[in-house]
Amino acid sequence: MDAMELHPVVAGLFARGRRRTVRVAVEQEYVVADADGGVVPIERVRRAAAGAMAAPYVTFEPGGQLELSLPPSLDPVGDLATLTADLRTRLDQVGITLLTIPVDPRTDVPLQLTSSRYVAMQRHFDSIGPAGRRMMRRTASTQICLDWWPGAAGLEQWRVLNLAGPFIAAAFARDGGRLGTWLDVDPTRTGFDDRVLRGDDPIGSYTAFAVGATQFLEGAEAHLTTLFPPVRPRGTYLEVRFLDAQEPAGVERAIAALSQLMYDDAHRRAVIRALEPEQANLAEHWRAAATAAANWEEVAA
Repeated sequence: MDAMELHPVVAGLFARGRRRTVRVAVEQEYVVADADGGVVPIERVRRAAAGAMAAPYVTFEPGGQLELSLPPSLDPVGDLATLTADLRTRLDQVGITLLTIPVDPRTDVPLQLTSSRYVAMQRHFDSIGPAGRRMMRRTASTQICLDWWPGAAGLEQWRVLNLAGPFIAAAFARDGGRLGTWLDVDPTRTGFDDRVLRGDDPIGSYTAFAVGATQFLEGAEAHLTTLFPPVRPRGTYLEVRFLDAQEPAGVERAIAALSQLMYDDAHRRAVIRALEPEQANLAEHWRAAATAAANWEEVAA
């Protein structure tokens, strides 16, 4: 992919919003199982969820994992709990269970979303190894989206989330090896290292990251959607993508930790100072996080 074509599109991803701290959005993924433990066709889940309060926010991942993509909220944990409880009640009535686990233990999960995008993605990942299929069909995460500030503070927010990412991921790791799967998918497009932090121009660094990833969809915008860094720039907010699927208590703790990093100026700068010397070692820290060996408590102290 050509850098000149990508750069203006990447610049839009780094536009950033205004300084506010009240909005948090949660994207919660669930593994879906039938009463006998089998895989449930997406259309059956969609029909069962049609009358739920959460219905407008229900989407699906390639293996049939259900995702609740909730809007920004003053009470994201409360909203998630309420909507999930109602959705689970409706699905339970027809023998469908939502599991808050980071990796589906079933090994025979098919590709349920067969659009040209996902077929091309699977074909690309298959050329590297088996991790891509595992990621697409069997993993689930909790993604947290936070307002991204303008100016120097916004650049600090970008840096601190990327620097602290492996340590926070380890603190919230659960059984299953989801992060280890992601590390093996395609390093050129997952970015579990310091590539997006090199130099003084984050737009240029992210553009170089995008150029280094094999293109399998047409167009700059489409190509950028096939990048899966641990922290994704989304224009006016940052999307934290490195957490295993969390139970409600874990979601609440994660939001608290991430919000302090993002919005507490003194804390954010102290963490950056502590972690800047480790930038060149981020790849090693991400590998340690995959075995929950990185220590967030030491960094956050």
